[in-house]
Amino acid sequence: MPATTLVSAVMTSEVITLRPDQTVEVAADVLAEHHIGAAPVVADDGSLVGLLRDEDLIVSEARLHVPTVISFLNAEIVLPGSMHKFKDELSKAVGATVAEVMTTEVKTVKATDSLETLATLMHESDVSHVPVVGDDGTLVAVVSRGDLVRFLAATT
Repeated sequence: MPATTLVSAVMTSEVITLRPDQTVEVAADVLAEHHIGAAPVVADDGSLVGLLRDEDLIVSEARLHVPTVISFLNAEIVLPGSMHKFKDELSKAVGATVAEVMTTEVKTVKATDSLETLATLMHESDVSHVPVVGDDGTLVAVVSRGDLVRFLAATT
């Protein structure tokens, strides 16, 4: 993969999107129907507001991680990191809309970024889907790990 190859060479421009107000059930049906593991969530103006991943839906069916509590001198101390994770999982478990369960801290790239930048982002952030946005923040396309692997396989 040449370092000069652009994201535009692998991105999927016909993107299946979700809206924040859709129900979790509808979103799950959309992901299953289109055989995709994630879908960008966009506002009415086309701006990216989140990403709904299949793992966001799975947490609603999973056993929650109860916060870690340490007893010391008759006091109970809740480890801060475990409480944050519990609150996050709990809100997703009871969420009824896409907005309540989606990931809002979304890594993005531009079509003019290099595949090297994209691959590094995916690897270092451990993400499987990266939305491609324009200069104004509107969704342009999406790239999955599968898109990148298929491109690498075709060029070697």
